[in-house]
Amino acid sequence: MIADIDYEVEYNNRARVPENPAIIAGWARDAKLYRDAHASWRVIPYGAGARHTIDFFPAENDGPIVVFIHGGYWQALDSSFFSHLAGGLNAHGISVAIPSYDLCPAVSVGDIIEQMRTMTRELAKLGRRLVIAGHSAGGHLAACMLATEWRALDAALPADLVSAAYAISGLFDLGPLVPTSVNIPLHLNDLSAREVSPLFWPAPSRGSLDAVVGGEESAEYFRQSQTIVDVWGTSIATRFEPIPGANHFSAIAPLADAASPMTHRLKQLAQR
Repeated sequence: MIADIDYEVEYNNRARVPENPAIIAGWARDAKLYRDAHASWRVIPYGAGARHTIDFFPAENDGPIVVFIHGGYWQALDSSFFSHLAGGLNAHGISVAIPSYDLCPAVSVGDIIEQMRTMTRELAKLGRRLVIAGHSAGGHLAACMLATEWRALDAALPADLVSAAYAISGLFDLGPLVPTSVNIPLHLNDLSAREVSPLFWPAPSRGSLDAVVGGEESAEYFRQSQTIVDVWGTSIATRFEPIPGANHFSAIAPLADAASPMTHRLKQLAQR
């Protein structure tokens, strides 16, 4: 970390985007409308906990699945805020899975990574390769899933279970969060932050990573995405892309639009 950077300013997204309560309320409203209009969606449990569930929005065929892991700095929100983001891909015949997970401080970031691995293994039972997208903390978790050696967990799993990760405004080095208010419920220290930072894990040997970031986000968010693209790009295909005009909260809006470049890129990744 660089001492003269104000990490609180760089990472406090709710302070940077004061209209965030209205945006989040809009997510909840649009998500409910989408669920109400799509009776085919269902809940798939992946564990015993109340939050160990996947909201599954199937397409009409047995084609690919894109997973969307929500953000909230590992301490807020759940899948019910994001159902409408399945709309863009559903329109192209691609199923979408949106999991919830336990939140800090009740669990640790490491626990959440393990829960998302369990979730991914549950979806593997559907017999299809997965593209895993995620926003903010979800972008971190998507990268963690791409970097997981699945056969080391279960020899019956395909090595390429996760064929691609698409991280929207992701965090890959959690060290800068340690001195900020974000860390109050996370309880990270320098060592534990590094242990759960995929930037410092062995780079994945298969698949691809897209790291995109809102054009109006802080310099640290740009640095985080560019750095993992550069580091992992020596091992796999990587791609960095800003989203013009988007802040941390509006960056995910294109997922609801079947015609958006973001949706078309995820369609391309899912159909490879």
